[in-house]
Amino acid sequence: MPQEKTIALETIIVERIHFESIYLEREVLIDAYLPTNVSKPENVNLLLINDGQDLVKMSFEDILEDLNSKQAIEPLFCLGIHCGEERKREYGIAYSADYKGRGDKAGLYNKFIFDELLPLIRKKYQIPSFKEKAFAGFSLGALSALDIVWNHASEFTKAGVFSGSLWWRKKSYEDGYKDETDRLMHLQVRKGTFYPWLKFYIQCGALDESEDRNKNGIIDSIDDALDFIVELKAKGYTNEHIKYVLLSDGKHDVLSWFKALPDFLKWGWGKNKPLK
Repeated sequence: MPQEKTIALETIIVERIHFESIYLEREVLIDAYLPTNVSKPENVNLLLINDGQDLVKMSFEDILEDLNSKQAIEPLFCLGIHCGEERKREYGIAYSADYKGRGDKAGLYNKFIFDELLPLIRKKYQIPSFKEKAFAGFSLGALSALDIVWNHASEFTKAGVFSGSLWWRKKSYEDGYKDETDRLMHLQVRKGTFYPWLKFYIQCGALDESEDRNKNGIIDSIDDALDFIVELKAKGYTNEHIKYVLLSDGKHDVLSWFKALPDFLKWGWGKNKPLK
């Protein structure tokens, strides 16, 4: 398992890990963003992030360095998990592929996270347990992170959803798709259990896309996110559990997610009063 130290800043060390996954049958690149200001490992929080290659593009370590130098967040160990060539198969919802068969390897990706990645990190960095764990992602990677958090609530406390693919559906428009019955993540929440410790950060961009399937003047990605929040609230979640952020200039791109990430990190692990 080759490893190379890539970046060393005052409060952050970035190490790249090359891991051969049995479940995914490929090499997985993982960037470990380790905080240096940790005296007690049991006080460290863990944040997993899908599409870790996008963190490289936005120099994520600089975001962490800035927040750490200002003592704005608690000790946070982040893992940027790079996607593979089969991203649209590995990311998705574990209980069901979408109407095109995408996401059919999401169950294997779950196995990779719990049976390979987490044991690897605990052993490699000698941290048997974390103060708390969270999972975030972008676009389809956000849907994957949300699905994993929802279905493993005993393991996680927070989900970060940036321009999430909440449209993920089991039926095409041509086959009679309906908002009320065919969005897979919405259905999971509707049929699921209320876990009072879970919190959700949901970010959308006003320019994420241009599609408007119900012709209500609101783009689909915003509609899907707001409808998802309705499902969460019907289950018992309140504004104390949910933060919704709409960037007026936000697009479906790395720059927009870069703008939103500091707010997410302070919302989740801020040392002062949590942002709402």
